Amino acid sequence: MADTNARPDKQMTNDQTANSQNAHRLGRITFRAWRRGFRECDMVLGPFTDAMGAGLTPEELDAFEALLGQDDDHQLYAWITGTETTPPEYETTLMTKIRDFMRDHVAHAVAEGAG
Repeated sequence: MADTNARPDKQMTNDQTANSQNAHRLGRITFRAWRRGFRECDMVLGPFTDAMGAGLTPEELDAFEALLGQDDDHQLYAWITGTETTPPEYETTLMTKIRDFMRDHVAHAVAEGAG
């Protein structure tokens, strides 16, 4: 039988539950972003997730999960770099953020000798 007199500080609020679920979801995304199996993708998506993941909207997390569901890492990397046309369903605000991140952070790190 449920305790109807339970103290509110002992119960998780909806916000706490949502934050916990988002943190778990972001953890799964981060793991997948760092372990694509294609180093070039790993070196873009992993650092992007570390730096920007916590600020992504639920819609952007949905788009990220869909992007990570792509099997062809070489094609995914080509979309990110713009050497192949990105299909409309993946041409999202998230893809723009990934490209901006690559341009602003990853390219600089590579120029400095990373990778």
